[in-house]
Amino acid sequence: MSRLVNNLIKDGYLRTDRIIDAFSEISRIEFVPKEFELQAEADVALPIGYGQTISQPLTVALMFELLDPQEDQKILDVGSGSGWTTALLSYIVGEKGKVIAIERKEELKKIGERNVDKFKYVKNNRARFFSGDGSLGFPQEAPFDRILVSAETENIPEELKKQLKIGGKMVLPAGNSIWYLEKKNETEFIKEEYGGFSFVPLVINQ
Repeated sequence: MSRLVNNLIKDGYLRTDRIIDAFSEISRIEFVPKEFELQAEADVALPIGYGQTISQPLTVALMFELLDPQEDQKILDVGSGSGWTTALLSYIVGEKGKVIAIERKEELKKIGERNVDKFKYVKNNRARFFSGDGSLGFPQEAPFDRILVSAETENIPEELKKQLKIGGKMVLPAGNSIWYLEKKNETEFIKEEYGGFSFVPLVINQ
C-alpha cells in the first residue's frame, strides 16, 4: 500500500474496505502525464492537458466515501478526464457492474479510455467511454445507482437528478462546495453540503 493511501486512511478520508482496495490497486501514476509521474503520489491536483486536472486524492477519497459505490452497480462518471475515477469505480463495481464515463474533450476521452484499459476494464466492457455534454447525463443507460461529477457546475443539473434511481446517490461540486444528494422519490432529495473545495468547470454545450 502506498504512502499516499496510508496517509488518507490515517487522516480518516479513506474508511471503506472496497474503496481502500481500489485506491491501492489502481495507481494514480497511470493517469498523469509523464512529466508529472514523480508527483503522482502527492496529495495535489495535477494538470492532465486541455485545461483540465486530475483531482487531489484527498478530494477524490472524500467524494467516493460520500458516493458509497457498491459491487454490481451501474454508475455514471461525469467529467472522467484521464480516467482515474472511472478505473476506481470499475474496480469497485466488479465484473457484473458497469461504469459509463463522459468527457467533453474528445482528445481527453481517448486518453482516459486508453488509461483505463491498462486494467482491461474497457476490453471486458466494464467501462464505456463517451464524448459529450456531461450536464445532460447519459439517458440511454439511465437510471443510475450512483452519479459522480468531477467538474464544477453553477447549479445541480436537472437531467442528472432525473437519471438517478430512487434511493440512488450523487456527489458533485457546485459553488466551491461538494454536494451529496440522495433521491427519496421523483421530486425529493436529501442534500448535504461540504464547503471549501475548488474544481475545474464542467464544460457544457453552448
